[in-house]
Amino acid sequence: MKSLFVLFVLATTSLVVTLPSQTASQQSNLALPQEKHLRNIRQLTLGGENAEAYFSADGKKLIFQSTRDGRECDQIYTMNIDGSDVRQVSTGEGRTTCSYFFPNGKHILYSSTHLGAKQCPPRPDFSKGYVWVVYDTFDIFTAKPDGSDEDQVSKG
Repeated sequence: MKSLFVLFVLATTSLVVTLPSQTASQQSNLALPQEKHLRNIRQLTLGGENAEAYFSADGKKLIFQSTRDGRECDQIYTMNIDGSDVRQVSTGEGRTTCSYFFPNGKHILYSSTHLGAKQCPPRPDFSKGYVWVVYDTFDIFTAKPDGSDEDQVSKG
């Protein structure tokens, strides 16, 4: 299996992925002219802030956090590596972070504040630079890859 690599930046609005040449359906020019290490780059998301994208063990899906669709707080989404079949898999309440696929592909893991409060927790003070708050209401959850059968595995 050829390696896959995801690039992401919290300050941007998109996820970018590099694909092996045989799976890249479009050739794009997202790399800077001086870039010599990446090829077959494809933008997968537009709108909102999109970050922390990780591949499933079989390399067919991505799981990531996003504020797409006008959301105030990050929620967890999955998509195919070609950008299709985007699905929200978290509850839509609170703030989420740090999502992963289990190696067997039968479950996902993520953290969320939704049991502490349905609304978003206060945003941190960015006046001195970027910070990521670890809220005391973050709990860790597992679920099936479609978001069903959510189970709390830790207490914040």
